[in-house]
Amino acid sequence: MTTLTGKTALVTGASRGIGRAIATRLARQGARVAVHYGSNHTAAKDTVSAIEAADGQAFAIQAELGAPGDAEALWAAFDAHADGLDILVNNAGILGDQAEIDGVTREGFERLFAVNSTAPFFITQLALPRLRDGGRIITIGTMLTRGMAMPRAIDYAMSKAALDVLTSTLAKQLGPRGITVNTVAPGVIDTDMHQGRLVGEALAWLSSQSPLGRLGTPQDVADTVAFLASDDSRYVTGHHLDVSGGTLV
Repeated sequence: MTTLTGKTALVTGASRGIGRAIATRLARQGARVAVHYGSNHTAAKDTVSAIEAADGQAFAIQAELGAPGDAEALWAAFDAHADGLDILVNNAGILGDQAEIDGVTREGFERLFAVNSTAPFFITQLALPRLRDGGRIITIGTMLTRGMAMPRAIDYAMSKAALDVLTSTLAKQLGPRGITVNTVAPGVIDTDMHQGRLVGEALAWLSSQSPLGRLGTPQDVADTVAFLASDDSRYVTGHHLDVSGGTLV
C-alpha cells in the first residue's frame, strides 16, 4: 500500500464505528484527517486522541447533517484547519425506520434522505473547489442496492442507491482532473449501530450468509477505503466495490 503522507482527508461520521476505523486507517497511512462528527464531541475527541497517540495527525469538526446549511457549516469548520483536500470519504449515515413500506413514516423517510442522500450530495458539491487534482471521493454505500432486496430496509436502500448514481456520474465528470470516485458497499458490519440485534439466531443466520462465515468488521471496510484512497487504485473509478464477504455470491 502506498503512503498518504502529505494528503489531507475528510471522513464524515468519523467519531465511531466504520468512520472511526476509516479515519484511523488513513491517518496510519500518513494522511492528516478531519474527523467529522454530528453531536458526540467526546467520541470525536477520542478518535483524534487515538490517532495522535499513534503519531498521526487529525482534527475534529462538527456539523449536524440533515439540517439546513449542514454542508456549509462542515466546510467552514474544515477551512479553519486546512487549505485544501485530497480525500473525501462520505461515510455518515443513519438506518431509518427499519420497517416494511407500510411502517415507514414520512418524517422518518425525509430525515433518512436528508442525512444519507442530500447531505453527501452537497458536501461533495462544496468539496470540488477544495479537492486537488488527482484526489479521491469515496462513498460508503450498501450491498442492498445491488442484488439483494430487504423489505425492512426499503427506505435505507433507496437513500443509498442515490449515491451509486452520484458515484458513476461524478467519475465521468471528474476524470479529466484525475479524480477517482468510487463506492464501497458493505454488508452487515458489526458496529454499535446494530447493538442488541446481532445476537443468537440472528447473528448465526447473518454470519452464515457470507461464505467466510462471519460478519464484517469496521476494519474490513477501512482497509478497502485505504486502497481506494491510495495511488494503488489510480485506474479504478466509477466502481461499486462489494465488501459483504461474498454475501451476494
